[in-house]
Amino acid sequence: MILRQFLHAGPVAISYLFGCGGKATVAVVDPVGDINVYLRAAEDAGMRIHFVIDTHVHADHLSAGRTLAAAAGAEYVLSANADVSFPFKAARDGDVLTLGNVTATVLHTPGHTPEHLSLLVTDHTRTEEPWFVFTGHTLMVGDLGRTELAVSAEEGARGLFQSVSRLKALPDYVEILPGAHAGSVCGRRLSGKPWSTIGFEKRHNEAFRIEEEAEFIRFMLAEIPPPPPEAAVIRAANSALEAAAISRRPAPHQSRQ
Repeated sequence: MILRQFLHAGPVAISYLFGCGGKATVAVVDPVGDINVYLRAAEDAGMRIHFVIDTHVHADHLSAGRTLAAAAGAEYVLSANADVSFPFKAARDGDVLTLGNVTATVLHTPGHTPEHLSLLVTDHTRTEEPWFVFTGHTLMVGDLGRTELAVSAEEGARGLFQSVSRLKALPDYVEILPGAHAGSVCGRRLSGKPWSTIGFEKRHNEAFRIEEEAEFIRFMLAEIPPPPPEAAVIRAANSALEAAAISRRPAPHQSRQ
């Protein structure tokens, strides 16, 4: 197993490179900014980037996913539920992305956005049990992702409740590798620690531990922070072919809400 975590400050986000060292093949999850960071990381490790995956169509920053995939000769992966105007490899719930001895099972986890997916990763050289899960903006350390950026807040919260139930069913030891940390506008009480476990979040994440749907929806609809600057425009750019025009604008200021 090879795993690299990239912490970004502007915008506040987390990207990952992971895969199989023995078979020299990796994937990049939620790339942001300069694609050379990921190309160099793969080259330095002697790896080839096989997949570039966005967990969802982002509204807080421009994705570097398609650009990186093109530069690396990789497949660009989105949820099959994504409503975009360009070709991509459609990932459906239960699909398995294979990287040598490492597999990533796709979990459809809508709520933050309708097309959101998570990736449950297993290193088969160690065990057949899952090791960690990339949760994007569905489950983060200390909170869950906001629900009103693509649909109504209530509709998103209903979907998120079902997604949270699926994640809670994972073993407590499974590690959580989220798509954001403290300072992101996509959550309210995010920790500065950029990883956790299912079991720890069950005990200490107020939103994650709610068991009753109506209470969960009330909680998620309370204290919704201001939306990311130009959220609708950025999400549209990540869905279509407008990124070049928006990338010339000054980067939106990101602050903890």
